[in-house]
Amino acid sequence: MERCDVVVVGGGHNALVGAAYLAQAGLSVLVLERLDVTGGAAVSERVFPGVDARLSRYSYLVSLLPDQIIRDLGLTLDLRSRAVASYTPVVRDGTHRGLLVERDPGPATAESFRALTGSDREYAAWQSFYADLAELARVVAPTMMEPLRPASQLRSQLERTGVRTWDGFVDRPLGEIVERTFADDMVRGVALTDAVIGTFSHAQDPSLRQNRCFLYHLIGNGTGEWRVPVGGMGAVTAEFSRAARAAGARLLTGAEVVKVAADGRDAEVTYVADGEERTVSAAYVLSGVAPVTLSRLRGGSPHGVEAPEGAQVKVNLLLTRLPRLRSGADPRQAFAGTFHVDEGYADLQKAYDEAESGTLPTRLPGELYCHTLTDPTILSPDLVRAGWHTLTLFGLHTPARLFEQDNTAVRDKAAQGYLAGLNAYLDEPIEDCLALDQNGRLCLEVKSPLDVEASVGMPGGHIFHGDLAWPWAESPEDVGRWGVETDIPNLFICGSGARRGGAVSGIGGHNAAQAVLARWR
Repeated sequence: MERCDVVVVGGGHNALVGAAYLAQAGLSVLVLERLDVTGGAAVSERVFPGVDARLSRYSYLVSLLPDQIIRDLGLTLDLRSRAVASYTPVVRDGTHRGLLVERDPGPATAESFRALTGSDREYAAWQSFYADLAELARVVAPTMMEPLRPASQLRSQLERTGVRTWDGFVDRPLGEIVERTFADDMVRGVALTDAVIGTFSHAQDPSLRQNRCFLYHLIGNGTGEWRVPVGGMGAVTAEFSRAARAAGARLLTGAEVVKVAADGRDAEVTYVADGEERTVSAAYVLSGVAPVTLSRLRGGSPHGVEAPEGAQVKVNLLLTRLPRLRSGADPRQAFAGTFHVDEGYADLQKAYDEAESGTLPTRLPGELYCHTLTDPTILSPDLVRAGWHTLTLFGLHTPARLFEQDNTAVRDKAAQGYLAGLNAYLDEPIEDCLALDQNGRLCLEVKSPLDVEASVGMPGGHIFHGDLAWPWAESPEDVGRWGVETDIPNLFICGSGARRGGAVSGIGGHNAAQAVLARWR
């Protein structure tokens, strides 16, 4: 039987990071990936036949990836800032307007708030709200790659900076501070969107899952900035793969793990490759798959793990030109950041209520961004010269349960709803701007949560592998741990299901590697 020091189950981005750190430390590492390529959901692919465009098919922006991981692993990455943070089309008194938020807010942002709300109050509240968040990010972000600290320690550290909004962001439903801070429905909605992206929740959810999602979206590297990876998301995971191989890790694709057994002292992982079942033994196992999947691989016992449910629809579009807006805004500016569609505060709540009752929302909230306005390299030079662009739409409040009876029909209905919602703010239908593939079909791809599960193995299509946890210790027993531990001492979670593992960050992989190395030494 083959033996190595560490077997990593799954070849997603976190698994690759964990493998790279462990191999750098001199351990023998084997990564087993079910698909033919590594990267998991952080990949780039030619989605449309005969069209030379490589889209970030599932995940698409980078926020939580720490600069320290880039330095430690010697990664060569170009992560570019977007000049525009967001643009939100709005209809007020029958007039089409738009709320522009620059990445570094200046006079244009101030004027946009003033024109929409009629005063400077909302913009001043916006600046104060995000200034407090920035202080929270500066306190929390440096701890993400350390053993877990108690919440009380972080709260005290924040309050020493003069910020006393811990209760609003952490202890009470986020909707309370949003409603207390902002008066305008659309401004409230734009603030809330980061709390419900990839998480089926609402402003007043007593579980506070919306607060946790909000925090993860806004603390990356202490700034919360979402950056565009040049070359697409596949360029990021290609670098992770290169670093892991360069350090000595062995990456085996087309290898589906079917069983994991660990007893605290030793472990065996069984997988199928080329139609043959094989078993490898190891001292430690890192699991990059979702916790519920790991539970199944261990024999199906629940181990306290609940099945996750994703709540998003992903739409990839390829355009021959950017569409004109009814507001008159320059589409190159409006689509350069996050373009919000029907994400007012009341819109989000109504959509949640309808979805929770088992109905596809009447007005589907979602947001788009145009990768090619920041990085045209994912298109061939000919397409760039012709003025083509990609658009990615991330739809909210579409839980997997809505698709279970008839995935195709509901997915098609959702796609029509998202395009209709977008068209309400355009001066020309988005369909008129869509490119055609070599077979004469529209360059439009739609993925429901069930499609995501089928493609990349995320149970329920949940992009975080389950509800996010607070990035600190929630009990005295957790203090000093890495947030990757399981009930078996030599089995660790390294994927998005780890505490502090959400989004494309590599943090789960780093922390699982540190947990192994602490015991190895």
